[in-house]
Amino acid sequence: MSAFNSATTDRRAQLLDLPRSAKQILAIIADAALCVLTVWLAICFRFESWVSLSGYQWLAVGLSIVLAIPLLAAFGFYHTVIRYAGMQTVTAALRAIGLYTIIYSAIFTAYSFPLVPRTIGVLQPLLLLVGLAFARILALQLLGEHVASAKALLELPSVLIYGAGNSGQQLAASIRASSQSCVVGFLDDNTSLHKAQIAGIPVYPPSAIHRLTDQYNVRDVLLAMPRVSRTRRNEIIKHLGQSKVAIRTLPSLSDLASGKVTESDLRELDIEDLLGRDPVAPIQELLTNNIKGKVVLVTGAGGSIGSELCRQISNLAPAHLILLEISEFALYTINEELSPVAERERFLITPVLANVQDQLRIHQIISIHKPHTIYHAAAYKHVPLVESNPIEGLRNNVLGTLHVAQAALNHGVSDMVLISTDKAVRPTNIMGASKRVAELVLQDIAHKNQHAPHATRFCAVRFGNVLASSGSVIPKFQQQIRAGGPITLTHPSITRYFMTISEAAQLVLQASAIHNAQNDGAAVYLLDMGESVKIIDLAKTLIQLNGLSVREEPDGIGDIAIQIVGLRSGEKLFEELLIDGTPRPTQHERIFMGDSVTYAVASELNSLIFELSRNDKQMSLNSLVDHLEQLKVGYQPQRTTTSNQHGDLGL
Repeated sequence: MSAFNSATTDRRAQLLDLPRSAKQILAIIADAALCVLTVWLAICFRFESWVSLSGYQWLAVGLSIVLAIPLLAAFGFYHTVIRYAGMQTVTAALRAIGLYTIIYSAIFTAYSFPLVPRTIGVLQPLLLLVGLAFARILALQLLGEHVASAKALLELPSVLIYGAGNSGQQLAASIRASSQSCVVGFLDDNTSLHKAQIAGIPVYPPSAIHRLTDQYNVRDVLLAMPRVSRTRRNEIIKHLGQSKVAIRTLPSLSDLASGKVTESDLRELDIEDLLGRDPVAPIQELLTNNIKGKVVLVTGAGGSIGSELCRQISNLAPAHLILLEISEFALYTINEELSPVAERERFLITPVLANVQDQLRIHQIISIHKPHTIYHAAAYKHVPLVESNPIEGLRNNVLGTLHVAQAALNHGVSDMVLISTDKAVRPTNIMGASKRVAELVLQDIAHKNQHAPHATRFCAVRFGNVLASSGSVIPKFQQQIRAGGPITLTHPSITRYFMTISEAAQLVLQASAIHNAQNDGAAVYLLDMGESVKIIDLAKTLIQLNGLSVREEPDGIGDIAIQIVGLRSGEKLFEELLIDGTPRPTQHERIFMGDSVTYAVASELNSLIFELSRNDKQMSLNSLVDHLEQLKVGYQPQRTTTSNQHGDLGL
């Protein structure tokens, strides 16, 4: 009981924790004190003045104690636990005091003692009965209230707080006030705090996590360390992940601007907290170079990357932000989110519902709004879906890029940035091949117009998977965990690069500004993705973050199973960012210039584009694949059968 909040130092808790014999001794001592008090009060009442006990009056005190305590004990008065006292206790007290009154009054009636009035034999037993009753009622009230409180705490979920600093203490106070959880201790790395108590809560070393989770049935650990570096926090999370606890965390200190930490500030820990790196401060000039005071167009504005680009652009003082999106719901969502920002920051925001495959519509939009910078994020990127719908994937990703690039060039757009992917490097699937061709489209247009005055500067930015994006493996794993499993994994050795959406978008904005100083055609920039991650390790980590364990075969012990289902069509075991050569550094430590620029054979590129532009029933997927092979983008597909040669046209 002593581990519950302030109860650890509460004297009521200490009383309740005493052995039963010790509690009985304390009750006897208290009742003996009542005997002394009531004899003194009886004498004072009889003499109608406050007197000090002296002479034979102490004989009256001694007789009271010698008679009352044994009689109360004999009638079972001390056998009942005070907080459970009932009619049996009342009956025992009445019988004992009744017999006590007869004996005590008889003694002082039969014998006369100096300064001891005979009426004390009747008055003192009555006062003693009242005193006993009052003492029991008071004890019942105090201890019963504490027991009820302790019982309620026992029914609350037990939590540990990692971090005994100001944030942890404020969080503990908030939890105590809400009565939703019970904090059983702090975990802290500071050895000087170990075995100490803060606000009545004991502080333990992190190594005690296993013992505490077992002892108090802890299922949640709250990470209250907003100032700690991401690297150190990752180490703490991995250590905690060895126990079956769910981890929740406070946001960073910058997000806790009020300085007051409450339970509502807690959020579920996600994989970003483990895979994310300590952020590198952006170069402000690069961030704002293509945005501040300018008209900016984002295609695919409602997608994962597109929407994050729009959020960050909104904070960089554009003059006008144009949101272009094919999905009505996605466009509505991002427009509703950013409209208050636009009103507050006083820039214009325009939602545009359009398809990048619609060439005339794209030219119309760009000619009307005259953007300075275009971030082209509109793409079909989900590998299995594009693999099942290859022609539509190629059309959208290749023709869409072509139409936006041509319109940008024709209408004097200063900069266009293509959001590419690591899957464009030696692609094994249609999606990756389509993005590599999109890069070639930009390079071809840039090469043909390199000497034109005020020509658009084109570049592409390649990076790997972004955490929690649509179609990402992580949301899928989380959904499977919530459903009780199993987690489906295509191959035990598969690896991927990961980056947070916010970091990726920020680096894209800076890469586009870096390209302004380059004169190297449509360069491809690579983002430093850190180390690749084994997806099976990622799955195990997600299971642990939810306070669960991996079900091991063949014994079947554990909560969530991991099922290997085999590689999907076009899926690679690992991804790359660079085709050939060594990436060149730029002025930003996480942005590199990639492959030396290679221009596609114009005739082959034009043939593929012409084939994609056809809208008849004779389009052949095999013919498109022939063009992809001749373009030497590295795509080596399996040939379709005659019955399925038309791909997603269903012909």
